[in-house]
Amino acid sequence: MENHRNFAGRFDWKLAFILVIFLIISLLAISSAQTSGQYGATNFVIKQLQWYVIGAFIVAFVMYFEPDQYKKMSWYLYGFGVLLLLLLIFMPEGRGQIGEPINGAKSWYHLPIGNIQPSEFMKTFYILAVARLISKHHEQYGIRTIKTDFLLLGKIGLALFVPLAFIMTQPDLGSSLVFLAITAAIIIVAGISWKIILPVFISGVAVGGTLLWMAVYMQQFLEEKFGFSHYQFARIYSWIDPYAYSSDWGYHLITSLNAIGSGEIFGKGYLDREVYVAENHTDFIFTVIGEEWGFIGSSFVICLYFLLIYHLTKTTLTLKDPFCTYVCAGIIAMITFHVFENIGMTIQLLPITGIPLPFLSYGGSSLMGNALAIGLVFSMKFHYRTYMFSANDEED
Repeated sequence: MENHRNFAGRFDWKLAFILVIFLIISLLAISSAQTSGQYGATNFVIKQLQWYVIGAFIVAFVMYFEPDQYKKMSWYLYGFGVLLLLLLIFMPEGRGQIGEPINGAKSWYHLPIGNIQPSEFMKTFYILAVARLISKHHEQYGIRTIKTDFLLLGKIGLALFVPLAFIMTQPDLGSSLVFLAITAAIIIVAGISWKIILPVFISGVAVGGTLLWMAVYMQQFLEEKFGFSHYQFARIYSWIDPYAYSSDWGYHLITSLNAIGSGEIFGKGYLDREVYVAENHTDFIFTVIGEEWGFIGSSFVICLYFLLIYHLTKTTLTLKDPFCTYVCAGIIAMITFHVFENIGMTIQLLPITGIPLPFLSYGGSSLMGNALAIGLVFSMKFHYRTYMFSANDEED
C-alpha cells in the first residue's frame, strides 16, 4: 500500500491527462481525414492507436530508469543514433527497398512494422548528449570565463555538426531546423555569456535574412556557386506567393489556407469537410481541425499546447540537477518548434517543411520519438525526490 501511495504521489498525472486529451483529438481528426478518399481502405485510426500504445510502453520503460543512468548512457545513445543515420545512407534505394526515398528524401527505414525515421529519435539522443556535455564542462571549469564559454560553444557545435551533416544529406530541412532550435534553447540556459550569444544569434539572423534575399533576387548565383536546386527555391517562392504557383508548388498551401479559412469561427462540424487537402492525416492535420472545428477548436488545440509547454517549463524549474534542466529545456524547445512550424506553415506564416504536429499527426516515428522525450520528463519528475534526498545525504 505504501508503494502504491508513493507511486501515485510521484507520477505526473497532469502530464498524463494532457497526453490523453491529445490522443482523443488525434484519433478524431485522423478518423475524419481518412474519409477524404485519398487513402483507400487503410484505417489510420487503428494504426495511430497502436502507435500510442507503443508510445505508452516507451514512456513506462524510460520512466523506470533514473536521470543519472541516462547521463551515463547519453553518449552511447548519441552514437547509436548517429549509426542509424549513417547506415541509412548505404541502404538500397530501389522501389520497395529499405532505403526507398519518399518525396525525394531518404529519411526512413522501410520495415515490416512500418516506416521508421531515425532523426526523430536522434533529436532526443542529441539532447541527452549535449546536456551531459554542458554539465560535465561546468563541473570541469568551475569559474566561467569568455574563454571557457567559447570552448563550450565549440564542443556543442561539434556535437551538432555530426547528426546535422547526415540529416542535410537526406535532405531533411525540417529536422535540421529542429536541431538548430534545440541547440539555441540549450545554449541560452547553459549560462554562456550574452556577450557571445548575442553576436552569434545576430549573425545567424543576418545570414538567414541574406540567404532569403538572395533566394528571391540572386537565385542563379546561388545555384552556380553554392549548388542550391530549383526545388529549394520553389518552396520559398510558393510560400511568399502561393497563388503564382497554384498549379504545382503553391497548391498545397492554397488548399490549406482555404480549408482553415472556410472553418470560420465555429467550424463546419465533424466529418463535414469540403476542401480536399493532400496528406491531411500527417503534416497537415491542423487543416482538418481548422475546417471542422473552426477558430474555437483551433484555439483550444493551441491552448492545449501552451498548457503542455507551461507544465513542462514548471516541471523544469523544480529540478535542481543541471543535467535534468538542460534535458528538459531541449525537449521543450523541440516540441515548441514543432508546434510553431507546423501550424505556421499551414497558415502561411512559415515555409512548408515536413514537420509533424506533435501527438496529433499520424506517424509512428514521430509518436515514438516524442514518447521517448516525454518519458524522460516523467522519469525526472518521478525520481526527483529520491535523487534530491540522496544528493543531500552525500553533501551531509
